[in-house]
Amino acid sequence: MSVLVNKDSKVVVQGITGRAGMFHTRQCREYGTKIVAGVTPGKGGGIIEGIPVFDTVEQAVRETGADVSMIFVPPPGAADAVLEAAAAGVSLAVCITEGIPVRDMVLVKRALRESSTVMIGPNCPGIITPGECKVGIMPGDIHRKGKIGVVSRSGTLTYEAVKQLTVTGLGQSTCIGIGGDSIIGVNFLDALRLFNDDPETEGVFLIGEIGGGAEEEAAAWIRDNMKKPVAAFIAGRTAPPGKRMGHAGAIISGGKGKAEDKIRTLRECGVAVAPSPSRMGETMVQVMK
Repeated sequence: MSVLVNKDSKVVVQGITGRAGMFHTRQCREYGTKIVAGVTPGKGGGIIEGIPVFDTVEQAVRETGADVSMIFVPPPGAADAVLEAAAAGVSLAVCITEGIPVRDMVLVKRALRESSTVMIGPNCPGIITPGECKVGIMPGDIHRKGKIGVVSRSGTLTYEAVKQLTVTGLGQSTCIGIGGDSIIGVNFLDALRLFNDDPETEGVFLIGEIGGGAEEEAAAWIRDNMKKPVAAFIAGRTAPPGKRMGHAGAIISGGKGKAEDKIRTLRECGVAVAPSPSRMGETMVQVMK
């Protein structure tokens, strides 16, 4: 069993004719992902590098059996792209787009409650099950099939953690970049539940950052429910209050969301926290012993 994507996943790319969409489509296909269709309104009927292009996701799903959508639609239309993917019945929509208005995502989040479609993102690197399927923008060559599930708010730190896990020999079962926006689809709790039930995952590495209370909620859930060892890293220890550090959700507001509070809560709940980014892999190795 793999978490959310596997070698049999069939991917449709929304925004395939854009520069980013085509570049990363090639990268995913070279990794081994089954890219079965692309969608760009008004360009249906065409073929790009052997990939059929449709006007709508519904047409793509009907003709190709696509069950996963990878979204590179620009911010003004990205929320509608997620809703279109859900209406077409894909099981998973991975929205890479950054800069989607918060109001748009509020409406998407509400609509998805009535849908069977799971959304990852937006503003995320995507998801990868090493050796099977890559849906996103992460570099595939640093990943190795293994036993550690990775869930992260930060794309760049995900790559660093993955590289260290590969070097240590632990490898990864599935890596999920949940995104750094204030309103997202799959969150820490969702990912932890999936990894907890996945027989191919033996441990989890969680990467959080300042802002919000998601890490504290995850810590409590780990303490009460997690059957597997968890290690973590929290970014943003030196961030001043009121300053947004990169991600839309990474801001200390009203005295809440500080890195030291998150680290303390995680440790109190039995999670080992890496003292620096360079020791993430080392910390996971110690936990797995």
